[in-house]
This record gives sequence, C-alpha cells and structure tokens, in this order.
Amino acid sequence: MTQKRILVHLGIVCVLKSSRESVSVVTEGKNSMTAYFRSRVERLAVFTLLIWFIGEVPALSAAEQPNVLLIMADDQGWGDIAAHGAPQLKTPVLDRLAAVGVQFDRFYVSPVCAPTRASLLSGRYSLRTGVSGVTRGYENMRGSELTIAECLRCAGYSTGCFGKWHNGRHLPMHPNGQGFDEFFGFCGGHWNTYFDTPLEHNGERVETSGYITDVITDAALKFIRERQGQPWFCYVPYNAPHSPWRVPDEFYAKYQDKGLDETAACAYAMIECVDASVGRLLAELKRLQLDDDTLVLFLTDNGPNSPRFNGGMRGTKGSVHEGGVRVPLFVKWGDRLKPHRVEQIAAHIDLLPTILEACGVELPDGPQLDGLSLWPLIANTDDVTSSWPERILLTTRESGTAQSRSQFRGAARSQRWRATFENGRWSLFDMLNDPGQKIDVATQHSDELKRLSTAWNTYIDGLLADGFEEPEIPVDAASGRTLELPGHEAFLESATGNGIRYAGVSGFANCWVTDWTDCDATLLWNLNVISPGQWKVVLEYAATPEQSGSKLEIVCGESRREFVVEQSHDSPFVPVPERLIPSPHYSVRSWATQAAGIVRLPSGKQTLILRGLHRPGSAFPEIKSVQMRRVGD
Repeated sequence: MTQKRILVHLGIVCVLKSSRESVSVVTEGKNSMTAYFRSRVERLAVFTLLIWFIGEVPALSAAEQPNVLLIMADDQGWGDIAAHGAPQLKTPVLDRLAAVGVQFDRFYVSPVCAPTRASLLSGRYSLRTGVSGVTRGYENMRGSELTIAECLRCAGYSTGCFGKWHNGRHLPMHPNGQGFDEFFGFCGGHWNTYFDTPLEHNGERVETSGYITDVITDAALKFIRERQGQPWFCYVPYNAPHSPWRVPDEFYAKYQDKGLDETAACAYAMIECVDASVGRLLAELKRLQLDDDTLVLFLTDNGPNSPRFNGGMRGTKGSVHEGGVRVPLFVKWGDRLKPHRVEQIAAHIDLLPTILEACGVELPDGPQLDGLSLWPLIANTDDVTSSWPERILLTTRESGTAQSRSQFRGAARSQRWRATFENGRWSLFDMLNDPGQKIDVATQHSDELKRLSTAWNTYIDGLLADGFEEPEIPVDAASGRTLELPGHEAFLESATGNGIRYAGVSGFANCWVTDWTDCDATLLWNLNVISPGQWKVVLEYAATPEQSGSKLEIVCGESRREFVVEQSHDSPFVPVPERLIPSPHYSVRSWATQAAGIVRLPSGKQTLILRGLHRPGSAFPEIKSVQMRRVGD
C-alpha cells in the first residue's frame, strides 16, 4: 500500500474518532451505523480528503492485500488441543492447522474474556482501554480506542465480526462503532441458551435455528462468500466452550463414557464442535480459491474454565499464573509461511501491529501501543532470533475499583522468569526448569524479581495515577436505535444493603433486578448524554399479580415521571437443558413492557434513577431493563 493512501485513510480515522457530534448513515435494510464528526468544517475536511484520494490514488486490488480470518475460542485452554497432549480430546482441524502453519509456543492473553478481547483489538493492555472487568459496564472498551477493524476498513477492507463481542453493547463501544461493517452475535459475556438462540444483527434482534456455534459459522461463511473482489477482515470470536454446558448430542456422546467428569466431557464436546466449524471455514477458503490469499489466525481468550488437562501448568481461567493465560496461537497463510515453532514470548497486544504489517498497513498515530509486530517471527526472516528484543509481558487480573497496588493480582513474564503478585506478596518461578511453578526462587534470584516487579509496579502506578472511570452509557440518538439500559448495568443502592439484588452473581450479563422489597432502594444508571432532549422511556419487567399496581418514578436531572405498572406478567422460567445443574443467571423468561412517560435529559454526565414509590404487595416488579428513544428537542 502506498504511503499516500495510508495517510488519507488514517487521517479520516482520526477525524472520525475525535468527534462528538453524530450523523446517522443508513445502510441496507433496517441496519444503521453511526459516524462521528466534530463540526461542519471537519466534515468538509473528510470530504476533501476523499475527493483527493479518489482522484490521486489508484485502488489496490484484493490480490495485493491478504484477507484476514481471525478465530478465537472462549475458555479453551492451551491444553485443550489434542496435539498438545490432551488425552481423549479430538481436534483434527486445529492439529492440522498447527502442523502446517506457525505455532507460538509461549503466547499469552489475559486471565478472563473481555480484557483479552480489548487487548487483541487495540494492541494495548486492557486497563489502558477502559476495560477493568467482565460485566456491569466494566467490560466496555472506550469508543476512542483505535481497533484492528478500523485500521483495516480505512485501508479498503470489508470488516465483519461474528460471535461474542464482550467489549460494550452501546454505541460507540458496540462493534458497529468500532470499525465493523457487519456484526452478528451478542455483546455480553455469555448467552443464556445455545440452541435456537435470539441474536443481534447490526442492532436488530434476529431469531436463529440450530446450535450457536454452527449459526455463527454460517454467518461468517456468508460474509466471506459475499466479499469476493474486495479484501476482508473476518473476526470470529466463538463463545464455546464457555458455559452453559450445552452441545449437540452427537458430540457429547463421544465423550460421555470416557471416564471424564461431566464438565470436561461437555467442554471437550464443545471444543470438538468448534474444531469442526473451523474446518468448515478453512474448507470454504479452499473452495473459493482464497487459501493463498488469506491470513488465518487461531487463538483462545484465557485458560480452561474447569479443572482438566492443561499441560501440567499452574492455574486455570481467572488465574494470573501460567495456566490461566498461556494459550495456543496458530498462524497460516496458504503456502507462503513455512511451518515452524516460535519460542519467543508473545501476547494478544501484538496481534494488531502484526496483522497490519502483514496487510501492508502502517501503524497509525494514536494511543501508544503496548504490542509489537510478530511478523518477523512469523515470516521467519534471517537472524530474527538473535536480534529479537528481550521483553517483559504484563498480566493483571482486572480491578477497575482498585485504589492501591495491593488490591491487584498480576504477573510479569520474561523469556525465562515469571514473577507473580498475589495477596500482597511477590513470588518468582524459573519457567525453563520449573514449568509447573512448584518452587519459589524469589530469594535466590532477587535481581530478577526486582527487574520484573519494577516493570509491573510502574505500569500499575501509572494506571492508579490516571484513575479509573466508572462505567457510563452514551446516550446518542444519531444511530436511530433504541437505547437499552440493562438491569445488570444499574448500580443498586440501599441504605440497609438489603432489599434489592441482582438475580445472578454480581450482576452478570443478562441478569435482572429482583427481590426489590426496600421502598428506599434505587436503581441508578450513569449516563453521558450526547443528544439532550425529550426521551420516551419504556420499562421492561416481570410482575406477579401482587406486584401489579406498583408505582415507580423515573428521575433524571430536574425531570421526574411517575407511572404505575398496570399489568401483571408472571412469566414462567424456561428450563435451559444444560448437561449440568443450571446457574440462576442462565434462566430464561419473557418480559413485558410498560410506558413510563417522557423525560427531558440534559446534556453531559447524568444519573438516571428508577425509584419505587408504592408497592401493593411485598415487593416491586422485577426489572430487566429501561429502554429509551429520543422523540424531540
């Protein structure tokens, strides 16, 4: 790609990402996306750049830019690959991908889902992007972060994301606001049911038929088939083998009688199903004669989500030890890359610069990257090993509410050493001679511990100095979409600490508010109102006959609206047929809606409050969400 073309594209990105005023751009059908412009002058500047670009820079053909297929499984550990020694597990497609491609022997991600995804997409450690957790808005990556998708789209790529996003449901944190032309999947950290799942396509709810892994794969295949003649970036973040433990019977039957515990049997069945779907994607590339034109990457987002084979490493999902963060990375580009194993340590933060270099797209000016391009290691260029820099990779178990270092867990990893910080103390392990982390050698190698701990402390101190922002929901009417304030993103306040709670643990994704018995308890949503004016409010709820007739109040700024929940809607919980005992927050039920009136939202940072005024019975209705749509100035 010429430097001139790159500068034009990235100049447009900078204008779009710095904006605050919104203009709706309507695409096919009912789908819409939001482009952000700061002023009429900036819009004119973008238009001028486009005219100059069209007139002066010839378009590159698809053959000059590789397609990119980036596949990530959810909660599949390093040991969840048959080629890595997993007993009884079958992953023939991934085994073959590893054998014919480039394998990274020491590749690291974050201990849990959302942070890994933010680092992968941005090239930055997740806490720098605003991601400090996995639910209640703490999983949101700032809309101002520049993603792989945005960089590639501005270099002429068509971009699509299919599966589990987990970096924000509200624009501009939504995939459509972070560079993806097309999004099909769900935005939360998990989904309640894996068969015949209601999903989202560019902001519109769609009903699906079949198992979710197959449905996601079908959508990705459709995207690939329809993008002939234009380079594309297809990001496929599967949600398996994340619980709930559901998988088609034909896969589960293969592991049911192998002496495995139920979680391992179901996880292996879900992994083999993902393996088959990866096979479908790779087969389609061959059928379309795109194999030599497509860069394929496969990785997973953290360690295994149950105790099962993981190569003897210490820790599973959620752990800052090796077993919680070391995962597979396989890279293939037709016959262009010679099969080999990379021993140098690498991480999720490296994928953005790596993919951009492979595609001939220069790194943009913007937020400083933490990663570096792995392309010399992948291309196996001469003398790359001897010239490769000594690195320290950092790990944190995210905690956006931390006030001091002692409230974090973390680690610093060099090629040989792992320094781990837990419960306010450091330990050190020689990973070459003690890969299972059985012997703490901090006393014997205090110099190494000081070097690694200093790097981690400096990183954490910088974050603490900048401070962590509480999650807030952008309120912008430009997209034309209904804004949903989920119950699990509300902050619950009660003077007694009781009388209101989330239906699941800690307000996890898809939860709702229940057991609201305290008349003084409130639900609060932090808003950033970009489009002030009149907004119509609708409550999504469930209510027993005893709870109907409850009087509630919506408050924001000086605007107050009282309303009565008139109808009962005591819908039954739909059993989720899991292999194991289901958790409460995986329950499924239907919800009713009740108009709550029109409130006037002032601009800027606001708090929307839902308050109970009167309950005829022992409790107020259960609250799934508050939905809002702008209706006037």
